[in-house]
Amino acid sequence: MAFESRIKVRFGDVDHAQIVYFPTFFHFFHSAFEDFFDEQGYRYRDSLDVDRVGWPAVHAEADFRKPVRFGEWLDVELRIPKVTEKSVTLDYVVRLEGDVTCTGRVIVACISMDTYRGIPIPGKYRA
Repeated sequence: MAFESRIKVRFGDVDHAQIVYFPTFFHFFHSAFEDFFDEQGYRYRDSLDVDRVGWPAVHAEADFRKPVRFGEWLDVELRIPKVTEKSVTLDYVVRLEGDVTCTGRVIVACISMDTYRGIPIPGKYRA
């Protein structure tokens, strides 16, 4: 099952070449990740500040296929192909009007925000 988030490209997202600056795609990935939490009924901020559970990236990669410009709308698809005891693999496909512009993978670890050490993924987030 895939989750999809719609993101508008802002002026600050583009570089001098007038296309999305490549690291910005990782920001788009994370925005979709936060939207996914909201859709599941858990505010991402509450995970961090109330439950004291963090999700730092421990691996990130992306492939870029087509330029994206200021003002365009992107559909960012998120899939979760793998969940381990203490990590989650997140796969992303970014589309512009149906055409794939970027694909990526981010692996996040589950940590205690108090100790910054890995912890088993709490049941409510695992579900």
